[in-house]
Amino acid sequence: QVQLVESGGGLVQPGGSLRLSCAASGFTLDHYAIGWFRQAPGKEREGVVCISSSDGSTYYADSVKGRFTISKHNAKNTVYLQMSSLKPEDTAVYYCATDPLPYACTVVAGWRAGAHTYWGQGTQVTVSS
Repeated sequence: QVQLVESGGGLVQPGGSLRLSCAASGFTLDHYAIGWFRQAPGKEREGVVCISSSDGSTYYADSVKGRFTISKHNAKNTVYLQMSSLKPEDTAVYYCATDPLPYACTVVAGWRAGAHTYWGQGTQVTVSS
């Protein structure tokens, strides 16, 4: 079955960097949209970044453009989120997610979770001095 296991979260100072990893199993990375959501206390879940399964294009939320980079290593079945120039407002639980539907991740509409979305357990990222 589909499984996603995140790692790499932690505490970092403002302006610092972190890399999150998501080890995937039970499906082929290229056949599913995959990316990251985050949720801060008291806030709605936000689709941060994703890779489309239809054409490999990437979507970045405006809040992270130019600072976050998503990549994947198909041979390792792993997806990475490189986060740089971190801000306190990036503090949240970050969830790796994947979805077999081709329109779940599009450059225009963003990263949208639905009934077919699979989730990792989440990893905490805290940006604080």
